[in-house]
Amino acid sequence: MILKIKINNIINLWQIILVIPSIFALNHKYYYSKNKNTCNIENVCTQEYNKNELIDYHLNEKKDSIKINKFCKKCLRKKKERDNYCKKCPVMEILNSLNILLPEETLDEIIYNNKSISRFGDGELGIIFGSRIGFQKFDKNMSKRLIDILNSNEKGLLIGLENSLKYSYLNILKDWVANYWIHWIKRNKTKLINLLDLSKQYGSTKISRFYMDYKENTIDVPKYLKQLRMIWNKKDIIIIEGEKTRLGVGNDLFNNVNSLQRIICPSENSFDVYNKIYNEAIKIDKSKLFLISLGPTATILAFDLYKNGYQAIDIGHVDIEYEWYLRNATTKIKINNKYINEITYGNINITDVTDRSYYDQIIVKIQNE
Repeated sequence: MILKIKINNIINLWQIILVIPSIFALNHKYYYSKNKNTCNIENVCTQEYNKNELIDYHLNEKKDSIKINKFCKKCLRKKKERDNYCKKCPVMEILNSLNILLPEETLDEIIYNNKSISRFGDGELGIIFGSRIGFQKFDKNMSKRLIDILNSNEKGLLIGLENSLKYSYLNILKDWVANYWIHWIKRNKTKLINLLDLSKQYGSTKISRFYMDYKENTIDVPKYLKQLRMIWNKKDIIIIEGEKTRLGVGNDLFNNVNSLQRIICPSENSFDVYNKIYNEAIKIDKSKLFLISLGPTATILAFDLYKNGYQAIDIGHVDIEYEWYLRNATTKIKINNKYINEITYGNINITDVTDRSYYDQIIVKIQNE
């Protein structure tokens, strides 16, 4: 009798175990197809809609977009699946439909329409997604500000996005650059698809990236530089930069300006003293042009200065890119007297500037508390 009870209990236990997967499958019927290799949502997106309809589907069918998001999160938990990247996933096609101006078109908007720009690269998007970058710790308030700015619609302000989010742009980039963006998009695809607006016109973040990322002979760098330098041609400019960024020091990038002054900020975690930076900036006459090289803080500061009546350009790594171009560098190399966060040891053993005119240009120096 005891043996019979134990056997019955074991049978009942196995029945329960066998039922659990069926219950799980019922709860997830939207996410997996019968063959387990693709999801039903992918089939809906790829079979029932052409390319244009797929875009409308993403924009208008919010509930089904959420289903795509849930599937992708489930799929991405498996490292093998993430690395291989499902070719039927609609995300790459959706991202390729983003409206992002080319760098040259973005420059024209800045030069001829006096627009400001706040730029969102992988660092800014990473902070929105909850990460930190090498020279800026994660800050919840910063993340919230970045989201608000990304979603803003200001007539005189461009919101810059990375052209490399569009796979059609990757062909002109060096292989290692293209591969970086492919893997970065894989890791962040569900976040991107829910964050970005396919109906919005974005500017390009690559206005300051005109050399190192591109395959040889795909960009006419001298021609591009001539256009770029028109932004500050014969203007009074204020550079807001990290302590050892030193835009234009030791080169002729800004030798066509009318005047140049600097507000020096912390090289790392500059958002900690954001209010001090902003309060110093708004003391400046509004006829002057701001060029800001301060990581994600520059994205926010350019927006706030624009709202206060200034033209402000989040100019990023323009000086380092120019230095690499002058040296015909084929890889990212150290520049002795400048802070470079993108290479190993680029933030240490930075030599002092001996040019006295650099120090004469500094209006104020702001330090972390």
